[in-house]
Amino acid sequence: MSTILKSAQVNGGAPGVPNGLPKSKRFSDIPSTIDIPVQDQEDEAVEIGLEELADDPTELCTLFEMERAARTYWMTVALAYAKLHKVDFAIEMLIRGANAMQVSNPREKLSIVSCLCWMYLWKSREAPRVAPEGSLVSEAKTKEYYLQLATSTLNEASRINPAFPPLFLARGVLYLLRASLQTPSKASSTAPGAIDSEKAELLRSALKSFDDAIRVSQGKNMLAVMGKSRALFSLGKYAEALAGYQDVLAKMPDLVDPDPRIGIGCCFWQLGFKDDAKLAWERCLEINPESKIANILLGLYYLDASGHVPTNSPDFIRLYKKAMTEYTQKSFKLDKDLPLTCATFAGYFLSRKSLANVDSLAHKAIQYTDVNAIASDGWYLLARKEHYDGNADRASDYYRRADDARGGTERGYLPAKFGAAQLSVLKNDLGEAKLRLEKMIQQSRNYEAMVLLGTLYAEEVFTNQYAAVKEDRSAEAKKAIGLLESVRSAWKDTKKNLSPDPAVLLNLARLYETDHPEKALQCLQQVEQLETDQIPESEYPTDIEDEAVIRAALRKFLPPQLLNNMGCFYAQAGRHEVASEMFEAALGACMRIGERDEDTDTDALVTTISFNLGRSYESRSMSDQAVEVYEGLLKRHDDYTDAKIRLAYIKLRKNPNKEGPDTVAKLYQENPADLEVRALYGWFLGKVNSRKRPANIAEDPELRHYKHTLQNYDKHDRYALVGMGNMWLVTAREMRRETDQEKQKRSATYGRAVEFFEKALQLDPMNAYAAQGIAIALVEDKKDYKNALPIFLKVRDTIKDPHVFVNLGHIYAELRQFSKAIESYEIALSKEGKSNDAGILSCLGRVWLNKGRSERTMNAYKLALECAEKALAVAPEQVHFKFNVAFVQIQLAMMIHSLNETQRNSLQLQDAADGLESAIKVLDEIASSPHTPYPKHDIEQRANMARNTQRKQLERALASQREYEEKNKEKLAAAMEQRQAELRRREEEKRKVEEALRERQEKIRKEREEIAARDRLLAEQRDDEERTRLESSVGEAGEKAKKRGKASSRGTGEPRQKGGRSRRKKADSEGDESGEERPKKKQRLSRRGQAGNYKSAEIVEDSSEDDDELERAERALAREGAAGSDADDVPRDDVSDTMEVDNSNVAGEDDEGEEETVSRRQQAKRSRRGRILEESDEEEEGKPEKGSDKGSDNDDVADEPAGPIAEEDEAAPADTSMADLDEDDE
Repeated sequence: MSTILKSAQVNGGAPGVPNGLPKSKRFSDIPSTIDIPVQDQEDEAVEIGLEELADDPTELCTLFEMERAARTYWMTVALAYAKLHKVDFAIEMLIRGANAMQVSNPREKLSIVSCLCWMYLWKSREAPRVAPEGSLVSEAKTKEYYLQLATSTLNEASRINPAFPPLFLARGVLYLLRASLQTPSKASSTAPGAIDSEKAELLRSALKSFDDAIRVSQGKNMLAVMGKSRALFSLGKYAEALAGYQDVLAKMPDLVDPDPRIGIGCCFWQLGFKDDAKLAWERCLEINPESKIANILLGLYYLDASGHVPTNSPDFIRLYKKAMTEYTQKSFKLDKDLPLTCATFAGYFLSRKSLANVDSLAHKAIQYTDVNAIASDGWYLLARKEHYDGNADRASDYYRRADDARGGTERGYLPAKFGAAQLSVLKNDLGEAKLRLEKMIQQSRNYEAMVLLGTLYAEEVFTNQYAAVKEDRSAEAKKAIGLLESVRSAWKDTKKNLSPDPAVLLNLARLYETDHPEKALQCLQQVEQLETDQIPESEYPTDIEDEAVIRAALRKFLPPQLLNNMGCFYAQAGRHEVASEMFEAALGACMRIGERDEDTDTDALVTTISFNLGRSYESRSMSDQAVEVYEGLLKRHDDYTDAKIRLAYIKLRKNPNKEGPDTVAKLYQENPADLEVRALYGWFLGKVNSRKRPANIAEDPELRHYKHTLQNYDKHDRYALVGMGNMWLVTAREMRRETDQEKQKRSATYGRAVEFFEKALQLDPMNAYAAQGIAIALVEDKKDYKNALPIFLKVRDTIKDPHVFVNLGHIYAELRQFSKAIESYEIALSKEGKSNDAGILSCLGRVWLNKGRSERTMNAYKLALECAEKALAVAPEQVHFKFNVAFVQIQLAMMIHSLNETQRNSLQLQDAADGLESAIKVLDEIASSPHTPYPKHDIEQRANMARNTQRKQLERALASQREYEEKNKEKLAAAMEQRQAELRRREEEKRKVEEALRERQEKIRKEREEIAARDRLLAEQRDDEERTRLESSVGEAGEKAKKRGKASSRGTGEPRQKGGRSRRKKADSEGDESGEERPKKKQRLSRRGQAGNYKSAEIVEDSSEDDDELERAERALAREGAAGSDADDVPRDDVSDTMEVDNSNVAGEDDEGEEETVSRRQQAKRSRRGRILEESDEEEEGKPEKGSDKGSDNDDVADEPAGPIAEEDEAAPADTSMADLDEDDE
């Protein structure tokens, strides 16, 4: 489109002009001297030099009046004064001349009055917008003052001759200036680009005046065409305005002052063709290097370009420097009062904190502009200056003025609204700030406002975490995450050109750290990448190619706080080796900071990070390294109690008999008031007394210790409260329940335990241990499995302990959801150190046995026997494990005997008979032992029944089975072969289906990639077509304007202008008109169904309506996989009601049960034990209530040395016996 700037002449030059460049014709008709004829003396004249006129025109006026000079002399001298920028003297000359003409020839006065009107319009452009400070408003000569004079003068001229052609042009310019001074109305439309009705009316009046001027000049008045284009530009009709400016340039390529290229560039800019605008303005400077407007516009172009590149890139420095030093500075030298230049320079000085220059330049911009937007910029710059100075009241007033200058309220200036919101934050009026920001976001999706509003909501959440009485801030957290994530997503859009803000990511990490630690870690990793990108390449290692090694080497240049927090999240996720690397890198960063600046105190950081490093070493079973770290901390800070606690705990694990207990006792004696130490000591007492609990709970040392803590140190100590609840829970579990009175007393004891748990939850609603205690009480006392299940599901992802999954397994088993129970027990077995846990193996075996009894599957019985034998192998001295093996063997024999001949074989019967003999032998041994798990009589009776009844039954069944197999040997062989063939066929079909599915998925993936590529290509084509269409519409508008001009020229007998421009534009227009618009892609809308309680299918089926063979096969496979679901959900009442209690939240239950938590930020020490439960993503029948997790975010976490569960497995073992399963089979 830049070709439109060139005319038929050489680059827009006029013929006969040196170098082919046109010159300004303003005042070119004013001679250097003028001869004034003397009245009554024809040969004599007075010569007046017009290049150096006197500052007082009174003498000249007197001379002209005496000699009765013609109007041309008056006007020539007046214009000579105007040429010398002495407009006030020109006005004085014209007023005296008009008065003189009034006496001699009133008709001659018209031209002088018309010229006087133009002088007033000139003065209006240079006059201040508002009265200067200290002057009276009635006496101030403002823009409005001169416009009123111009209006009265224009009216006087119109009374003389309303059809005088120059008056149409003057009236149009007067309307333009009045429209530009029109203050935007707050009640106007809020639509983008909307114009106030009063301003639009003035602009339409200006258009009519310019059209009249064009009409009376038969289309030759190019200044009227430019005025019309300016009015169209103000009305937002940029394409029509561009056509008008191009028409002027085509007809008058030598027009320089005013220069239509300025208008062409502005239209291009508004239409989105900024590079074409730049070419237009560069051409303007090529013709007139002293053009102040072209200089400042090019400066703004390069400023805008610098805003689209990263601030730390060389391109930004180059573009910004070019904008300010090459163009803006030159424009300022040419005119120090040009409002646009003053506003631009004021912004530069504001960024440099040179506030004095900001004040003077901004006031100039406000005073001398006739554009509301520039006045708004000036007020905004003054507001920012006062904001920096801390003058909140003045800043607020200036922000308001800046906003009002652009319409205010629903329209206005977003940066000013944002600044006012910032002031509300400074005044701590957060309600007002949020209201302002929310209105801004509703009006326009402003990302700065979203960041600030999201930060305000996030701060409310963070403040609530440290409050003594916590409130529910989940709604604020959700809003904060939504706003900040929206900003984060916008960073990915390259068109928006937004730079990632580490502060946004850090706030998101803090919001996510409780419920979604993996997302928090992702945010911190993104911050790490941003910080790494800021490291100069000179710091990169030169001899390393491995990216991971390079990244590790550069971490010493990153903030240690960031590395420490990342290490905490890695530790929480169980990636302790990576956590140790992060903590070590953080220590290296601290050392680098200390070496670079010796005055910087990094001791607090080093202490916190070192403690966390020691904790990560403990989690990796590197006790020696951990001890070394803790001892190093104590050398530097001998009063660091947390390190002492860890050392005492490690010694207790290594030497549980002598040195460990002595160390704990000594630590307790030295720090009896430290709640962390008291927690450790309470846990230690529970360990010591776990096997010899006193009959009276009031005499239990652990209970008395917790009671002493609550009475004398902190009645809100959550650890002691949960510990007390656990003590009462254990007591209730061991109480007799044979009579109604005993059951009532036992239930009351459970209620006492629940009271302590509820108190802990009141203090910390997210305390997972207290919640788990209540769930256990619900199960053991009320048999309320369905209400307890949601609690365990929430606790599951918070407490990193196998016993949580054991308890879930118990619940699922009672609800007869055997598959989920088996899954829970297997997860518990998969935890570190629990693969050979006899108790869990026994529970798993019992569930397999129940599943086999329910579904009558022999494989389930075999797995139950396998689990029982594994448990016995782990603890061969335990009598009840021997009984379990024997019991399962008897149950397996009974199950095989109940099958018919076609469902079993002789080998299975023989194995069952051998197992039965082994069971009889074991039961005899158990019955003769001094300690039996069940009454001796019952065991002997069970052995006798197996010996006398089941043995004979199996012998008869084995004989019958052998006889059956002998008779049907060939049939059985054929059936077996047929079965094997069928199995092979199914496997082959399944393999083919899976292969076809993989091929189909690969095909779909490739098709999606092709569709994405086509979509990108179509999007690019649409953008090109839109650009071409817009260019075509612009060209057509210009062509129409030219045709109108040429028609009028031909009507006056002028020859048709020759040149290639019209033919080229016509061809372009025809080419655009002939092109067909590409039809839009249609998208199939899918109705969103109501969300169900079950997870979605693993395979997403195609949406085609016709089913093919592959789809039918897939559905068949899905039905086969679903056939093995659990049976009914009816709970059984004849199974043990004992639940597993989580003991390993505390340090030191065993080598595997230690909670692995490393803190992230420093907090009050008592908040450390409050681990939180996360919302479960598993949907169950009862659909548990949703909740959010809240966790401690402290720097120094001293482990949960005495976790709030005081019971051990040995003290209250889970009921792993299987003897209760045979009652129905007797």
